[in-house]
Amino acid sequence: MKNVFFTLAFLCSSILIAQEGTNMKKLITPPEQVRLAFEKEYPGKVPVWSEEYVGDDADEIRFEAKYNVSNTTKAVAIYDNLGNMKAYELQIPFSQLPPKSQAYLKKNYAPKAIREIAMVVDNKNVTTYEVGIEKDTKFYDIQFDKDGGFDVIIEKN
Repeated sequence: MKNVFFTLAFLCSSILIAQEGTNMKKLITPPEQVRLAFEKEYPGKVPVWSEEYVGDDADEIRFEAKYNVSNTTKAVAIYDNLGNMKAYELQIPFSQLPPKSQAYLKKNYAPKAIREIAMVVDNKNVTTYEVGIEKDTKFYDIQFDKDGGFDVIIEKN
């Protein structure tokens, strides 16, 4: 009886571990030209690479290099498969948001709803701000333009 119990417990835990593994992002090694572009732009930084498929038919691949700028600040550099930078995201404190963005957030959300804040610069050198908030157990990205004006809110999965 004891052996049956341990066998069932082992099988159940194996199934749970296998299911957890399917939800994790796959760590990858990017193509050499992507890796070299990152190393040239951010010498000495050690990234954790992942990939994401984007586009209308999810037919374009993007390589994301997440790394620490300092002990308290994180960043993400996003490249296409040829090593061209598509965007750069830098974690920033609330105080570095434009005043219009700060006012909007203070008026519409509790401070504890704010989960992450980033300044984003795309490949056309356009700066925007993204604020991740949690409301009613759902996660949203609120985007602001370079001057802090509200742009759009997107529900994330």
